[in-house]
Amino acid sequence: MQTSAMKTLRFVAAGDEPMRGRPEGWTAGIVYALANRDRRACGVPGMLNAEVEEFFGVTMTTIRRRAAQVERALEI
Repeated sequence: MQTSAMKTLRFVAAGDEPMRGRPEGWTAGIVYALANRDRRACGVPGMLNAEVEEFFGVTMTTIRRRAAQVERALEI
């Protein structure tokens, strides 16, 4: 997972879309996107959404928005 997360971060950082917002939101978005890659989004396995929000310090709305941006960056 760490290797995939670092590779994903490189793709997102190198993309055309600027990385605006807090780093915590981007981190949570990358984790969420990788946890749900190639399947129906169902959250982070083993954690409730409230726990994910508390851990990263951002809302699920932000996490899902960043995960969608990450997914778009990985489509290339």
